[in-house]
Amino acid sequence: MENLKHKGQRVGIFIDTQNLYHGAKNLYRSKVNFQNIINDILFERNLIRAIAYVINTDSAPEQNFFDALEKIGIETKIKDIQIFSSGSKKADWDVGLAIDAIRMAPKLDVVIIASGDGDFVHLVQYLQGTYGCRVEVVAFGQSASSMVKEYADEFIDLSENPSRYLIFNKINTRNNKKKNISKFDKPDIK
Repeated sequence: MENLKHKGQRVGIFIDTQNLYHGAKNLYRSKVNFQNIINDILFERNLIRAIAYVINTDSAPEQNFFDALEKIGIETKIKDIQIFSSGSKKADWDVGLAIDAIRMAPKLDVVIIASGDGDFVHLVQYLQGTYGCRVEVVAFGQSASSMVKEYADEFIDLSENPSRYLIFNKINTRNNKKKNISKFDKPDIK
């Protein structure tokens, strides 16, 4: 298969932060290394814009995380968590991410959606059919929708190299060695 990634391509990256966070937490009990993900998926192409969609719950470590994203060149869009009278909570950015991707698509050759959420299948198809964009999806394969994998022009499975795309603490490193992650496969911590 020929390589469809070219240096002149204009790329927009749209990160469903909650989706990647929960994938890393549930599958590996780890955090996501966004710097390595951006570096690898960009593939020397022209980054026009990278946006992370995040939820604000007013905790100090959270603000440090938002600052760290901005420090590596990822714009953050922050939404407060909604708490209903029943006590239930809602916090997602699916519509906001989709609208931004559609608005920016005319200025992009490639749209990269960092999420395994199957709700984005229609967005993938719309961007391909209406704007002719190449749509790449990046997520942890075990927690990604089979439909979004199928419709994307390319699916990049972060689970294929967890030591590159996760930040392990010492306890998690011991636990993940039990899950067949080699002791020689050191995490790249940023």
